[in-house]
Parts: sequence; structure tokens; C-alpha cells
Amino acid sequence: MASFSVALILLPNDAIDYGTAGVAIIISKLTGLQLSLCVLLVFLPFIIAGYLFLGQKFTVKASVGSVVYMLGLEFFEKIPFELNTEHFLAVAFGGAILGAGLALILRNGGCIDGSEILANIVVKKLSDKTGRNYSLTPILLGFNALVYITVFFVIDATAALLSLLVYVVATSVIDHYTDHFEAIKQVTIITQDPNGIIRDIKDKLNKTCTIMDSRGAIAGENNTLICYISFFELPLMKEIISSHSGSFSTVSTIDEILR
Repeated sequence: MASFSVALILLPNDAIDYGTAGVAIIISKLTGLQLSLCVLLVFLPFIIAGYLFLGQKFTVKASVGSVVYMLGLEFFEKIPFELNTEHFLAVAFGGAILGAGLALILRNGGCIDGSEILANIVVKKLSDKTGRNYSLTPILLGFNALVYITVFFVIDATAALLSLLVYVVATSVIDHYTDHFEAIKQVTIITQDPNGIIRDIKDKLNKTCTIMDSRGAIAGENNTLICYISFFELPLMKEIISSHSGSFSTVSTIDEILR
């Protein structure tokens, strides 16, 4: 879905994708190199960094997503197709399809954009150093602002504005289906095995928990654990919780943490 949108709707209507895909499109336009090759060259360093800092499982999913995305670009670039409508409508429609495709990837624990990997690494380093939780939003906004400023000066103002519209539409769709993936997530776990879960969270996520005594109407005495993580850490958290039988958990989005 993402590669279809970029190759057959956005690029023919003078708009580009955002993030590292946007960087690859700029390079492709300036050099004449094949777009899928540019995506590979730009994304490969982020894949390697993701393996080093974020773990093997996340990297495998990101790699699979990026390979399918690159193959899709190569396939759709060869298809003669033109969406005969106004640029604004085409870009809005293409941005929605792009956002839906990216939302499916993110919901299943992967990504196809290096800016998300970069933001995760920065947030992880800051969290490990300070013990605080940080949102991905400022890093992603800063990265994409640099991309659109580059488009404005290197290509033209129209392409930059249309690309900004793509970003707004796509992220709105992604937020709808992932509940603000760039925000901090609060995981509340009710369990009778708090020590095992806390140990795994510390070992695998390098996070700590708040512990509260609680009591269930049927289960009786238990503990409630509260932990704050990023969206991309949710798959690993789910694995940790599922490995401890008798645990119940909920996930909610946190807009801001005050200290």
C-alpha cells in the first residue's frame, strides 16, 4: 500500500514521502538513480543501527517491511498509471493510503522508515541515561522539518507544500489506527507474579515499575504494576506479559509526564 501510494500517486503529482523515504526520493530526483536503490542505500545504515541498539526482532521486522516496500516501488514504477485529478485531491488520497499501509506495519511491530529507528535510538539512550521517558514526537518533527526545508530549496515550494500535506494526512491516519504511536505508553499489569515480570522488564527493556498492592474479587491478593514505555517496545512487553500466566494488562496513551 505504501509503495503503491508513493510510486503511482504521490510522485506523479509532485509530492514525496516523509522521513528517510523522502530523503531517498530527493536523492533519486537529483541523481536520476532508481528510487528503490536510493531507498536501500539510505535505509541500510538505519537498519544496522537498529540491530545494534534496538535488538534483533525489531530489526528483522523493519528489514522485512523495507524489502517489501523497495520491491513494491520497483514493481509499481514500471506500471503506466496516472491519477487524472487535482494535485490536492491526489495527494490527500495518496497520503491516506500511505498512512493506512504504515499503520498496518507499525501495529505489527515493524517500520519502513529510518527516522523512526533514529528516534527510538535517541529516546532509548536518553531514557537509559536519565531514567526518564521521552516522546518520539520532537525528533520525528525535527527530522521531517529538515526534509521539507530541503525539498523547498532543492526542488520547489509546491512540492514542499504538497509533501507537507502528505505528512499531515498520513500521520492523522496512522494516529487513528495506532493511538498516537509516537507518544509514551502506560502499561498497567495486574499479576500474582510481580517479581518475575519486574525482572524481565528490567532485563529486556531496562525499565522499572511502580508497584501497588491490589485485590481481585475472585483472584484475591495480587499486585498492580505500572510501567511507561514507547510504542515500539510494546511487542516485547506483550511477550513478557504473556510468558507469565495469570497476568492481566491494559495499555493507554500518555500525552505528558510532569516531574
